[in-house]
Amino acid sequence: MDEKIKIYDSKMTKTIASMESDLAAIRAGRANPHVLDRITVDYYGAPTPLQQVANITVPEARMIQIQPWETSLIKEITKAIQTSDLGINPNTDGRVIRLVFPELTEERRKELVKDVRKKGEAAKVAVRNIRRDANESFKKLEKTDESVSEDTVKELQEEIQKLTDKYIKEIDTRIETKTKELMTV
Repeated sequence: MDEKIKIYDSKMTKTIASMESDLAAIRAGRANPHVLDRITVDYYGAPTPLQQVANITVPEARMIQIQPWETSLIKEITKAIQTSDLGINPNTDGRVIRLVFPELTEERRKELVKDVRKKGEAAKVAVRNIRRDANESFKKLEKTDESVSEDTVKELQEEIQKLTDKYIKEIDTRIETKTKELMTV
C-alpha cells in the first residue's frame, strides 16, 4: 500500500474504532461493563476513570456490581453514575454498588436503534470527509510535484475510493450487528 494511502487508511481505522466505542456504550438490556467506560470519579481531587478505583463485575445478566477499593469512594461513584447519561439509579449497601438494568421496552429499543444508525451515519460522513481530504491532497500533489502524473493521481483516487467502500461496508456490518443485538429480546 502506498504511503500516501496509509495515512488515510489509519484515519479511517480510527473512525471505526471511535464508532465502536460509542456503540459499546449503548446498552442492550444486558449488563455491559463498557457503559461505565466514560464515567470518571473525583479521586483525591483528580478525575479518575471508574475502572481505576473499583472492581467492576457482572454477577447476573442484567446487573453490574461495582466494588470500590476504598469504601470512602461509594458516595463519589454513586454521584458520578447519577449525573451521567446512563439513566440508572445505583443501589448501595455501604460496601458495593449495584446497577440493575431494566428490560428494554420495544419503544426504547427502537430509539436505541435510531441512535445506533445516527452514530453509523456520522462515522460514514467522517470516512467520506477523509476521502475528500485525500483527493484534495492528491490534486495538490499533482500541481506541486512534477514527478506525480495525472495517471498517478487517478490511481491514488481509485485506491482511496476502494478503501472508502471497504470502511463504509464495515460500518454497515457493525451497525447491523448492533441493531440485531438491540432488537433481540
